Amino acid sequence: MTKQQKNEGEGNRTAAKAYNEGVQNFVKSGRVDKAAKDAEKAVEGAEHDELDAAERKGKSRAKEFDPEEERDYSKPD
Repeated sequence: MTKQQKNEGEGNRTAAKAYNEGVQNFVKSGRVDKAAKDAEKAVEGAEHDELDAAERKGKSRAKEFDPEEERDYSKPD
């Protein structure tokens, strides 16, 4: 049987604390530079088109757009 989570109302302090601790542990682990380099290779390399398409798909579902973001509507989805 699973443990029932307490309703914390607006926001979830327990989840936020767990997330923040996870981020701190990742930073302390020293793996940030490698992860950043791996991400850069993916964005600039062979995965570029796939990542770009995924970003456009995600943004297309947004309820509203950031008015300060420049958009190139000539790109096919």
